[in-house]
Amino acid sequence: MLELIFVSLGLSCVAGALSLVAGKTPAASKTIACVGGMASAACAFIGGAGALLGPAVHASWAGPMAFASFTLLLNPLAGLLIAVISALAFVAWLYGLSYFDEYYEKGMGVIGFFMNLFIASMNLVILADNAFWFLVFFELMSLTSYVLVVIDQTEKSLRGGFLYLIMAHIGFLMIAISFFVMASAAGSLEFEAFRTSAFAPGVATVAFVLAFFGFGAKAGMVPFHSWLPQAHPAAPSNVSALMSGGMIKIGIFGICKVCFDLLGATGGEIGWGVLVIIIGAVSSVLGVVYALGEHDLKSLLAYHSVENIGIILLGVGTGIYGWAAHLPWLAAIGLLAGLYHLVNHAMFKGLLFLGAGSVLHATGTRNMEVLGGLARLMPVTALCFLVGSLAISAIPPLNGFVSEWFTYQGLIGAAMDGDIFMRILFAFAVVALAITGALAVTCFVKAFGVTFLARPRSEAAERAREVPAPMKGAMVLLTVACVFLGLGAALVTPVVDSIAAAMLSVPPVPAVEGATLVSLDTASVVSPLVLAVLMALVIAACALVRNSANRAAGMKDDPQTWACGYQADLTMETLASTVGANVKNFMGPLFAIRFTVNRAGAAVARLFSRALGLEKTAPSASKAPEPVLSRFDRDRTVGIAAAPHRAPALSHSVLSIVSDLGAWFSRMESGDFRTYIVYIVGALVFFLALIILVR
Repeated sequence: MLELIFVSLGLSCVAGALSLVAGKTPAASKTIACVGGMASAACAFIGGAGALLGPAVHASWAGPMAFASFTLLLNPLAGLLIAVISALAFVAWLYGLSYFDEYYEKGMGVIGFFMNLFIASMNLVILADNAFWFLVFFELMSLTSYVLVVIDQTEKSLRGGFLYLIMAHIGFLMIAISFFVMASAAGSLEFEAFRTSAFAPGVATVAFVLAFFGFGAKAGMVPFHSWLPQAHPAAPSNVSALMSGGMIKIGIFGICKVCFDLLGATGGEIGWGVLVIIIGAVSSVLGVVYALGEHDLKSLLAYHSVENIGIILLGVGTGIYGWAAHLPWLAAIGLLAGLYHLVNHAMFKGLLFLGAGSVLHATGTRNMEVLGGLARLMPVTALCFLVGSLAISAIPPLNGFVSEWFTYQGLIGAAMDGDIFMRILFAFAVVALAITGALAVTCFVKAFGVTFLARPRSEAAERAREVPAPMKGAMVLLTVACVFLGLGAALVTPVVDSIAAAMLSVPPVPAVEGATLVSLDTASVVSPLVLAVLMALVIAACALVRNSANRAAGMKDDPQTWACGYQADLTMETLASTVGANVKNFMGPLFAIRFTVNRAGAAVARLFSRALGLEKTAPSASKAPEPVLSRFDRDRTVGIAAAPHRAPALSHSVLSIVSDLGAWFSRMESGDFRTYIVYIVGALVFFLALIILVR
């Protein structure tokens, strides 16, 4: 199977070079790049898929220097990543057969060359088994993707690309230091030497933490996420699909490789798992909160990449904790959840970015505020985007539901078996995942509803037409993948389970019985196929009742929307800004964190730009957003509500003490709905932790 991947790499190089040579003829350059890229992706996919259940394959050649032997390793984990990236690459090239028509004036030869090189470099990073070559290909991956991000040469793309390049090199530096720490103890840059070395606990912890944050910067986890919503929207949409669905997964691959592979002989520490779980929980919640406030469709999807990286880290962190605590079943179920969600996110996020690209192609805008009504004009795009929205929202029976179900089983199982601290930690992780899921549903109700439903809100939306066949075909392929990974979970789970078991050197965990998914430790079962049948029956019954009621009332069409006695018009529609304003109002402190992180990222970028003499092109820090007051606060300022009462200073008099206590308790009944929701969430966390503690 390694031979097929070599063929794929050769095809990528040839297609990229020929595309660059034919750059003066954009149509020919595009065809060469896309057709050659599809052939390369097909070979790599077959090679990667063939390695999923086979033994690891090594290959090594002498390098230009004694410490830089060109060593490659194709094992099941590498095969999984190569198969996922190659599947995305195939649909991205297919999509580009029509989508790249818009980029003829941008330099089609340059795009074809660097995109082929970008995909080849990702595969080589996954295969590299020597620290020197790993870092070389990692840097090549960052540089080629940077060129694709700034291909439009607009101010936004240059700013986003510059920030991405800075964050990529900060991550690169941390990864390099981690490798050199291990190499200094092992006496070699070969990963095989790392695997067979039992590092001191302090050395292992330093190496893991550096690698975790270094690869986390590439993955886009909090607090290294600020580049995602600037770089991903700037790139061509099929490149955005590759970056979000494929490239950031190499960050997850690197974390798993360092922890379970390179430090495998040393063994893990429980603190590693705690760190990963905390970062995962924070990333998942903040990612979806920030996505809810976005009006730009691609920026919204970029923030959801932060959210889903957080969900993957929850699974991986559970696996690390189980491995360190000598709980093989927990380690296996955690890694199963993380790897399954890695695959799922690649499919539905790739689909959603291609859907956003189709909207942009048809209307010329990504602003959801001026869209609407596209479902009638672009039915295939709307249906595919709907499936992707349901999948990313973890709605059964699609693929996102399956991997999040396994994540819940791992978190709940860990909460039932640890000490008091670990039980509380995992209880908070469960609550964070639940909040993330609820907000994700809200976000994609907004994204799909505002973009595709109601009536067009601009002339651009009215003129929209369905995209060409290659773009539709690419979206349909990923839609089928999302459905298959959900309904066919009983077939996919054993494969992913075997990869997790191979990483841990333990037997696979029993996770499937027939067509049913099982979790023996939490005594939970679920069948996506049964859920699909039940949901189809319920939907059919509701449709039958509705049609019967309409016929009985003599109505041929559905009644118009009820608007409380008023005639419905466009001014009553729920817009992206409506949802965004409420979210920013409720989540004000979290958006303050976002501003602080973005400002820090901009400051770092300015520092580098000054050092390089590029001050004019450096991104500048954005101004602090105006504070958004709640309705209650606004009412107070105009005198509708009672003016705030300042309690008198505490004195020794009984009357003053009572007055101060009353003022303090009155703040609990502030009338601000945000406070009451915090009370509800707090009570949920308290009682969940109490149940786990007294179990």
